[in-house]
Amino acid sequence: MIEDNLADAHLVREALEEHQVEGELIVISDGEKALSFLSSLDAHPGRGRPDLVIVDLNLPKRSGFDVLEGLGRSSACRGVPVVVLSSSGAEEDRTKAVKLGTNRYIRKPLRLEQFLSLGAVFKAMLDSSAS
Repeated sequence: MIEDNLADAHLVREALEEHQVEGELIVISDGEKALSFLSSLDAHPGRGRPDLVIVDLNLPKRSGFDVLEGLGRSSACRGVPVVVLSSSGAEEDRTKAVKLGTNRYIRKPLRLEQFLSLGAVFKAMLDSSAS
């Protein structure tokens, strides 16, 4: 899993733990590093791949849209479910993200309880991609 916004990484981790989602959470702090990570996965196919990718659109250095484009080109990440978790509710952002292969676009909840409930969404996506 990748969560590309350090400010939200702790909340994502809590949401996953609350819903008993097991696994490693890889946190990448900016879009440039995320694209490098994708390149390294493609260069070393036996290394494994994420089970779920969570992308924030507002990343330093390279945008979340750039990361979504990189995911679309990545052979290692083909078929991996992608969630955009963004503060943007703009319809054009949602439309562009879907065109770039996003499976789910979620506007970041403002309340802690709502954010933590996202763990159930992530768990369901993981379960459906595993079957």
